[in-house]
Amino acid sequence: MDARRLFLAANALLWIGYGLFCLARPGFLDEAAGIAAKTTTATTELRAMYGGLQVAIGAMAAAALVRPALENAAIGAIGTLAAGLFTGRAIGAMVDGGLSGYTVGGLLLESTLAFLASRLLR
Repeated sequence: MDARRLFLAANALLWIGYGLFCLARPGFLDEAAGIAAKTTTATTELRAMYGGLQVAIGAMAAAALVRPALENAAIGAIGTLAAGLFTGRAIGAMVDGGLSGYTVGGLLLESTLAFLASRLLR
């Protein structure tokens, strides 16, 4: 398996797996990241943003594995999304003044994905 397909396969597993977990157990985010759903609307929002959206990102990567014509678009989208998450998380950590283990893990993952995507598109 070449590097591009390996990247897409890893992203499919990562995003779909985490998204399905968060969709099924949004309360996990309270323990892991301190994000508590205080209303049914908030729980639905967590399921949508941490569940549905992340599953969709993984599904995009999986679709590119099935249809190689989608590879560049999927790699570019993953890189862009990861860079956006990294930027927002880094700004938040600086403005809000805190680095939890969850935040550091997110920063490492997102910067790595953005870097790898940019390299794979060269």
